[in-house]
Amino acid sequence: MKSISSKIGVLAVGALFLAGCGAGAPSAQESASGDAAGRGGTLKIGQLGDVASWDPAQAHVGHALVPYQLPYDTLILREPDGELSPMLATEWSYNDDRTVLTVDLRTDVSFSDGEPFDAEAVVANLEHFKSGNGRQAVQLTQFESATAVDEDTVEITLAQPDPAMEYYLSQAAGLMASPAAIEAGTLETDPVGTGPYTYDKANSVRDSQSIFTAKEDYWNPDLQKFDSVELRILEDLSARANAIISGQVDWTTLDARTAGQAEDAGLEIIPDYQVDWTGVTFFDRDGVINPALADVRVRQAMNYAIDRETLLEQLQLGRGSATSQVFGPESGAFVDDLEDYYPYDPEMARELLSEAGYEDGLEITLPVIDGFATQITAVAQQLSDVGITVNQVAAVPANYVADAVQQKFEAFNFNLFQGEAWVAINQIIAPTATYNPFQTTSPELEELIPVVQQGGDDSEAAAQDINRYVTENAWFMPLYRIDQISVYNPDAITVEAQIQSAMPALYNFAPAE
Repeated sequence: MKSISSKIGVLAVGALFLAGCGAGAPSAQESASGDAAGRGGTLKIGQLGDVASWDPAQAHVGHALVPYQLPYDTLILREPDGELSPMLATEWSYNDDRTVLTVDLRTDVSFSDGEPFDAEAVVANLEHFKSGNGRQAVQLTQFESATAVDEDTVEITLAQPDPAMEYYLSQAAGLMASPAAIEAGTLETDPVGTGPYTYDKANSVRDSQSIFTAKEDYWNPDLQKFDSVELRILEDLSARANAIISGQVDWTTLDARTAGQAEDAGLEIIPDYQVDWTGVTFFDRDGVINPALADVRVRQAMNYAIDRETLLEQLQLGRGSATSQVFGPESGAFVDDLEDYYPYDPEMARELLSEAGYEDGLEITLPVIDGFATQITAVAQQLSDVGITVNQVAAVPANYVADAVQQKFEAFNFNLFQGEAWVAINQIIAPTATYNPFQTTSPELEELIPVVQQGGDDSEAAAQDINRYVTENAWFMPLYRIDQISVYNPDAITVEAQIQSAMPALYNFAPAE
């Protein structure tokens, strides 16, 4: 089986044949034949929140994925630039109709409980992830079955082709846990994987810190760069700023207002890169909770009521790009003329509200957690100027996403991924998408989405048409793309940004030389 290497990039034919070795972290073959890299010290990460469950079936994406990279390996490794390389899988290839992915596995890996990693373990994990219905269950939407051909070969059968399947196997769906631990039902509090570090439960404190120590005889020592890793749970922005400036942590994320303090203290900021867009997602587009949101004119009016440039300057000190679309420039679905599709026009907003029968105003409800309180208040002020009242209701941060997925919110404010078109479609647009809990769809989307899914010459144009549809129909109220502010102490560590991720992958951190 020949491995093929490629960055996912736009959804074109070439992007559908992803596999093999890439640059960045050493490949499995290189690590197995080379000398073990030196490691040392403790990596201290200022984490935004604690892990709700260590069961990989409940893993998420972005910064929320990184903690799982400590005890677990993925089948495929995603490099800092997005290239896909071998990890627990050494090679993989599709059949002609791209519904069967055959994966070859390493044969020298074991879980931290001593159980061997093999094809049966992969089958158990994929089935567990599918049945777990976790926050990223959408990653295995097309998964139909997995079969162990022999000890080191697995066949993954898909109901339909999925151009992001290899990508997903480098993410939550690719995390591998011990089948014994899956069977025992203990993974929620006791992670057992093949990863570079093992969980020190005795010295970890819920919502305070999680401690990991280097796994002895780890199969890929070049990825195991520290003796231990500490996740310091710091939900409060000021606490993160104080911790990085005082040296309590080596890396964390800040915002535009605290970035200057960090720079003045001699800390480094990874050069500006944009990962997420921020703004409001209108979940209830069919008016189940709030009938007003079923009228596209109401959603459009809200978009016209927002002065994005002013909010960007006031809230982000200009660190970002105002936008009316939810697909980024590197996604393959980006459309230049959608960037300012909803210019600030309060008169147009009032006119649309009047046409919709809401000339006397209306109310919407937004859940609020600390990280978005200031932004929601600013948005609420601008909406109030055109007669829309925003009821702000305190939400539980730990349950924010789970409650959204369970149809408890008519809309919510969040930072969302703006990566490859197919991945983003499956996150926020498709009827099965994580952030489309009411499963909104339309005949237009039902026609376009399969074209993107199949890939080929028409996929990029179809992705752009999907972008046009959701923008014109105001499925969202984007404000701006955020310049990600990732801060680290150069005296303690080196770190490289991870493409399309708010936090560098675990493998991108190393001790300072």
